[in-house]
Amino acid sequence: MPRCRSLSQPHDPDLSGMLKVFIATGLGFMLLPGTFVGVVNLLKISSTHAPGAADSGWVQAHGHAQVFGWLGTFILGIGYYAIPRLRLSPFSYRAAWTTYTLWTTGVTMRWAVGTWPWQWRVLFPLAGFLELAAVAIFAISVFAPRPRARDDSWRKSVVIITAAGTSMVIAVAVNACASLIVALTADAPVFPAAFNQRFLVLITWGFIVPFVWGFSSRWVPPLLGLRKTRKTLLIPSLVVLFIGVGSAAAGQLAVSATLLLIAAILFAVALRLFEPSVKKAKLRGVHEWTPLFIRGAYAWSVVAAALAIVAALVPAPNGYAGASRHAITVGFFAAAVFSIGPRILPAFFNVRRLWSTRMMAASLLLLNIGCTTRVVSQILAYQHLSSSAWHTLTMSAIIEMLAVTLFAVNMMLTLTTGSPLEVFLETRRDREALDRAREAQTA
Repeated sequence: MPRCRSLSQPHDPDLSGMLKVFIATGLGFMLLPGTFVGVVNLLKISSTHAPGAADSGWVQAHGHAQVFGWLGTFILGIGYYAIPRLRLSPFSYRAAWTTYTLWTTGVTMRWAVGTWPWQWRVLFPLAGFLELAAVAIFAISVFAPRPRARDDSWRKSVVIITAAGTSMVIAVAVNACASLIVALTADAPVFPAAFNQRFLVLITWGFIVPFVWGFSSRWVPPLLGLRKTRKTLLIPSLVVLFIGVGSAAAGQLAVSATLLLIAAILFAVALRLFEPSVKKAKLRGVHEWTPLFIRGAYAWSVVAAALAIVAALVPAPNGYAGASRHAITVGFFAAAVFSIGPRILPAFFNVRRLWSTRMMAASLLLLNIGCTTRVVSQILAYQHLSSSAWHTLTMSAIIEMLAVTLFAVNMMLTLTTGSPLEVFLETRRDREALDRAREAQTA
């Protein structure tokens, strides 16, 4: 297998094409089984003023499509594109496309069975094991080769991303085994509430958060012009994070949430996210408000952990647990993707620029407005503090659906309107001009 080039070298068109398919598929999961089904669920809840009005199978299918279908597909695509370059390890197109086929089939099957339980005792666990096979191939392909990191900064990023990959395999394996147990013992393709509460901590804080941290540790400091990263805090923050996830698995939800809060704060301190920038932010091709949105995303992770502490102390059911999950999935995950993705992905796609910076800003503004409305309304409504909050829940769903639609349209137009040929010709013209200038100086 050919050795993959470093991130600073010219892009492989086939590799960029592979990433485009992963990203486009992730956008599809985000829009249809993810956001649309979530809106339907929330409309049922708000119309009846009852948190349990939405079908549990639909709710869990929606969550699976968002975390595994959207974010998971993004991570697999970006992982196949970037991780071999970070580690200077071989890359296999066959492994990437096999992973894509197994993963998308499994996620689609899981969502379909959750909303329409036809032959679910066979298809429910089958979906889980297809996903497990996909991530196993991914992990072996991109993590098994021994890394040769360039410097301490690269090593810390690789360690975080490798830990995230390990956690991803564990999370997907737990999902597969739990799906099999449900198929053998339960009456419907739904995880038990107690297990699902702990499982959600594993797939959000234990799986997605470390991946976001790992890539952020490489991309965010130069993007925002931050001070030199406090590298000695990166691994401790990761250790505290995983101890918090383990505490949730043991049923110690209050301890877990406290540790997650400490970890989120530690990582932000390590990256100096909330300190003034010392260099000019690298905002070429994105909106000038991007630094504000990135910092806002990490602020949401702190809010999510703080709300989880309250949720653990308040008798269930309560609105704080759902508000915490929404703060981490939409406030942190979605906002991080919406703000960092438009700066990074066009370069990966080998296209000239983001299609619309104004659309980027609009999607992020709407996303944050919708998330704030949802988090506040869910607490007020579920805790019976305000009857009008049930109506603003519906409003938050519509606002967020518009935000994700704008993001998806912007990224799809970026995918389809960019011209790698123009980039190549422009780069060649620049090099030729530089050569002519050097020749003139020599003469």
